[in-house]
Amino acid sequence: MPCTNAPPLATFSATPSPWLIRWAHLIAPGTAVLDVACGSGRHLHWLANQGHPVTGVDRDGAALASLADVGELIEADIENAPWPLTGRQFGGVVVTNYLWRPLIPQILASVAPGGVLIYETFAVGNETVGKPSRPDFLLRPGELLAACAAPNWRMVAYEDGFLSKPARFVQRIAAVRLSDQPQASPARYPLQAV
Repeated sequence: MPCTNAPPLATFSATPSPWLIRWAHLIAPGTAVLDVACGSGRHLHWLANQGHPVTGVDRDGAALASLADVGELIEADIENAPWPLTGRQFGGVVVTNYLWRPLIPQILASVAPGGVLIYETFAVGNETVGKPSRPDFLLRPGELLAACAAPNWRMVAYEDGFLSKPARFVQRIAAVRLSDQPQASPARYPLQAV
């Protein structure tokens, strides 16, 4: 059920990441979702239209000002100041086209048990086709897998390769933080929306 206070998708031009669209069905209906480095809010709009309360964090106050009616917005320099969401957890955490390695533990801790991490950003090799090109902003082979390798994480999907139009090297993961409660039967994580 779409969120009534979010503008319809047709009112903004940026389309959400196909990776997010593909794996968003893993996020429990109606649960809160955090978009890290949300920028212009393309994912906030889309997720709000899917019925999720959304929180976006970004350092660009002007970009956040245009999102005032979409959800909770936090202006913060997450690379040079304390993590502004300490102790808060979300049913979904989305990160796209953003990498600041020191934040990865906070990002993972922001996923509630049973929640989903959907992460996609540039990978090594991108320096041969464009920006970003600095190693600081490119994931090393297997880096997202290693970050989610703890026993309380279940990898549902992972890709590390090349995409065209535009040409880019990416690494992406959809992972579920396992619930702390014992389950009578194995959880089923559908590989496509039903």
